[in-house]
Formats: sequence, C-alpha cells, structure tokens
Amino acid sequence: MADTLQPAIPTRLQEQARNVLKLACDVDRPIVTAESCTGGLLAALLTDIEGCSHIFERGFVTYSEEAKCDLLGLEREQIDSCGAVSKEVAIAMTQGALRRSRARVALAVTGFAGPAGEENEVGLVHFGCAVQGEETIHVEKHFGSIGREGVRIAALKTALDLLESAMRA
Repeated sequence: MADTLQPAIPTRLQEQARNVLKLACDVDRPIVTAESCTGGLLAALLTDIEGCSHIFERGFVTYSEEAKCDLLGLEREQIDSCGAVSKEVAIAMTQGALRRSRARVALAVTGFAGPAGEENEVGLVHFGCAVQGEETIHVEKHFGSIGREGVRIAALKTALDLLESAMRA
C-alpha cells in the first residue's frame, strides 16, 4: 500500500479550517458536510478544532451509491443516469445534506481519488456548496493522478475555499 491510511493534514489547511469555523461562528451559519471520496476527512478536520463544536452540525459519509440514496435522499435513477461522480450528484448531495440537517451551509464532495475504472478519470472531483435558501455552487476539479492522499488533500483545500466563500456571502 503506497499511501498512508490517514493523510497528514498540512498546517496551512488546519489554519484555514480554523478561519472558516471562526467565520461560521461570526455569521451564525452551522455547517453540514456530505463526503464521498474524502471519506469524512473534512468533518474530522472541522471537528478537531476546539471552541467551535457548536457550529459543525453534522457530517454524512456517503461513500457508496446506496448511502447517497439512503442518507441524503438521492434518487437511484439520478446516480444511474449521471454517475455518482458528477455535477448533478454533487448538487443533489448538497441539497440533501441541507434538507436532512439543521445546518445553514452545506458542502458536498464526490470524486475519484484513485485508482478509477477505465472510463473514470483519476483525480476528477465535483463539489457542491450552498447557503440555505440560495443557489448551489458547483466546482469541478481535475487534480490528476497525484495519489489518493494527494487528491484527498487537494479536495480538502477546495472544500475549505468554498466554505470560506459561503461564510462571506
């Protein structure tokens, strides 16, 4: 196994997470996450920071297609037609996380950390981010074949950037 089981989170991302949580506290916007390829790393990062536990409402780890349907309320037909790693599913995950929580801001991530099947692009990650009552923002990233850990860390950076923007909106 080339990658470690738990990637080391760079200090710069830990600091960014602190800033995001401070902003969330300042504007009173509780956060919910819906994670697939990051496997709960974002939730773990946000809950590792002391003093802001009340602002992280909950996290959904929906690694399987069934979990996306069961926990977030996605329609199986949507996953079958669009694929679990798609803009449509990232947006639906975001909306489902908001509906199934008391949070005001949701961040969803789904992608191929690697290795991927023949028709799947390693490093392709889709993000959804929304403030309750506003339009969901979608971001598509192509991180490339930088290893599972590399993709997951890069995805954390993008997720934190999106959450920071949502807190400033």
